[in-house]
Amino acid sequence: QVQVVESGGDLVQAGGSLRLSCTPSGLTFGDYALGWFRQAPGKEREGGLCISSSGTTTYYYADSVKGRFTISRDNAKNTVYLQMNSLKPEDTAMYYCAAGQQCRSLLSRKVDYWGQGTQVTVSS
Repeated sequence: QVQVVESGGDLVQAGGSLRLSCTPSGLTFGDYALGWFRQAPGKEREGGLCISSSGTTTYYYADSVKGRFTISRDNAKNTVYLQMNSLKPEDTAMYYCAAGQQCRSLLSRKVDYWGQGTQVTVSS
């Protein structure tokens, strides 16, 4: 049974940083592209970033996070990370980890597995 578990969400002040982690289990980690999506209250879920299965390529789905957010993965630890810097109140959302065949697939919402989400709240 596949499980995707996110952690690291918290309440942080504007300008601060957080690092989210996602650890899928029950699958061959190195076979999957992994992405981070977010959903703010009353809004649709939006894609943020994705990293290819090999870790050699990253994709930014949202201009709003470029230069502030970074995605990385450690295939030895079966973990993908989202480093978030210079956080803004508009970054407040539930953040979801997703696993799929390719980053292009994840962008099209062809997601094989979703996590349950971790809450990030940025206060002004």
